[in-house]
Amino acid sequence: MNLEDIFATTLFDGQTVFITGGGSGINLGVAQCFARLGANIAICGRTQSKLNDAAAMLETLGAEVVAQAADVRDMDALAEAMATTESQLGPINVLVAGAAGNFTAPTEKLSSNGFRTVIDIDLVGAFNAARAAFEQLRQTRGCLIFISAGQAQAPFEFQAHAGAAKAGVDNLMKTLALEWGPYGIRANSVLPGWIADTEGLKRLAPPGSEHRIADEVPIRRMGDTTDVGALACFLASPLAGYVTGNVVAADGGMMLRGSGIWTQVIGAMLAETDASG
Repeated sequence: MNLEDIFATTLFDGQTVFITGGGSGINLGVAQCFARLGANIAICGRTQSKLNDAAAMLETLGAEVVAQAADVRDMDALAEAMATTESQLGPINVLVAGAAGNFTAPTEKLSSNGFRTVIDIDLVGAFNAARAAFEQLRQTRGCLIFISAGQAQAPFEFQAHAGAAKAGVDNLMKTLALEWGPYGIRANSVLPGWIADTEGLKRLAPPGSEHRIADEVPIRRMGDTTDVGALACFLASPLAGYVTGNVVAADGGMMLRGSGIWTQVIGAMLAETDASG
């Protein structure tokens, strides 16, 4: 997709976009889309070297970039990263809360610590980011974009932790749309489908399953990070100025089929692992 043929390349000129988990995967793809449309970008994550590589790439797109290590579970670290962002790039106009963790596990084998870890990164991290950004977003009358998942909409086997976390994220988003709307702050969630060439896909889907997954998507292809980034840019733009409190999917119609393909592909993988173990 050539974003520049669809949106003005000056759409986000002078604006600051802060993205948690922005050093890789879908979140880095979202950052690239905003950078291509004129935004300056702040990214945080847990690994500074990964953030530095991402920052160098974003700078080639013309963006000024702040890349500062911060774990979304640490409110003080997030607040420090956002203060640095404000001092170097200006106040935040768009917050993309995308940091997430996931793995596959039958619930009877899922530890309390494993469950809590995903809740802390996905849900508590989303709250921490929104809360830390509030004053800047109020100043700019900006917007929040949360990265959701299909697990928030339907039960997925082996995903009790991620489903609970992402359902919480979407409810948090809707609550903030209600509470922070009077400040001029909009909040929405983007729900990606199967996105090719991302760490999430590599962690969750067995090698060689991409074609089988793509065949089950109604439009018969997997998505790419630009599919998600373009939707995020639309939701952050004046075109969506009256859109708030919504979960919007960029999934090729995947969720119309529910979680069946997930169960088939991942269930077979886990069965093979158990058999070989």
